[in-house]
Amino acid sequence: MTGYGRAESQLRGHKLVCEIRSLNSKSMDLSTRLSSILRGRELDIRTIVNQRLERGKVDLSMFIDEQLETGVQLSVINWEAAKIHAEQYKAQFGEAPAEVMASILRFPDVIKQQEDNGELTDEEWSTVQATLNQAIDAFIAFRVQEGAALQAMFNEKLDGIADLLAQVEPFEKGRVAKIKERLEQNLAKLSAETQAQTDRNRLEQEMIYYLEKLDITEEKVRLTNHIKYFREVMENGQMAKGEGKQLGFIAQEMGREINTLGSKSNQSEMQILVVKMKDILEQIKEQVLNVL
Repeated sequence: MTGYGRAESQLRGHKLVCEIRSLNSKSMDLSTRLSSILRGRELDIRTIVNQRLERGKVDLSMFIDEQLETGVQLSVINWEAAKIHAEQYKAQFGEAPAEVMASILRFPDVIKQQEDNGELTDEEWSTVQATLNQAIDAFIAFRVQEGAALQAMFNEKLDGIADLLAQVEPFEKGRVAKIKERLEQNLAKLSAETQAQTDRNRLEQEMIYYLEKLDITEEKVRLTNHIKYFREVMENGQMAKGEGKQLGFIAQEMGREINTLGSKSNQSEMQILVVKMKDILEQIKEQVLNVL
C-alpha cells in the first residue's frame, strides 16, 4: 500500500527531517538513507519501522538540513571572532546592519564546520525516536485515508456485480421454457415409429436432469453470500493486518461462481452480463493487492 509521512524537529541546532514513502509490496522491503550522526543507530531505527509497518517497499530518509548525501557537518560559531569583526566595521562605518552581520557570521574564521562523531546522547536519541514515530504516525494516517478510499471503491464494484447478477434473473426465468420447447420441437421431427418407441417417462427424467444441470440458483446464492461476506470483512476488520489475504480469497471464490455462471449460460444476453462481472472482479483483485 502506498503511503507518505514527514516530521521535523531540532537536533543540535539543526533541522532534523524524517520522510517515509512506500509502494505496494507483498513483504516488508525497507531501505534507509541516514545522516552520518544517525548511522550508528540504523539497526534501532529499522527495528522501530519494522515493528510499526507491516509491509511495503518502504524508503526512509532521515537527514539534517540539505546535507543528506555529503554527510553532516555541524556548524560551530566563534563568537569572539564575530565580535571583533563587528567592532571593526562599527569603527569604520558605524553600527553594522543585519545583512552585514549575516555576512560576518559566514567568515571562515567565524564559522567552522566539524564532522560529527556520530554518537548521540540519550536525550538526542529520544528526539530522533520521537521524530521517527511522528513521521510513522503521519504515514499510517495517510494509509488510513487510502484505505477508506479503497473501501468505497470496493463497495461500488460490489454493487456493480450485484446489479448485473439481478439482471440475470429475467433471462433465467424464460430460458428453461425455451430449452424445453426446443427439445420438444426436435422430438417432433423424429419419425412416427421412433416417437412411438420413445419412453416418455425416461425422456422426462432426462430432461429434468439436463435442466437441473443448467440451473444457476446455487451459484447466484453463493455469489450473493460472497459479496455480503466481502463487505463484512471490510467493515469488521477496518482494513486490519492480514485482511488483504482474506479479501483475496473471497474474490477468488467469487470468480469461481461467476465462471460457473458463464459455463451454464446458453444465452448471449447472460454471457454478456457474465463478462461484465468478470471485468469488475478483475478490478477488485488488482486493488485487493493494496490492502494489508
